[in-house]
Amino acid sequence: MAADTCAACDYPLDDTRISVKLGGKTVEVCCEECAQKLREAQSAAKA
Repeated sequence: MAADTCAACDYPLDDTRISVKLGGKTVEVCCEECAQKLREAQSAAKA
């Protein structure tokens, strides 16, 4: 079974993972910094 990795940086996820909803899809990231990066990227893509 493959280990889950962060949607932003490919770091292996552990129990501290954060779920982020982007465009109706939920992705998991390793930390709040990566969550913020994805939110900012989505905002920029919409603009």
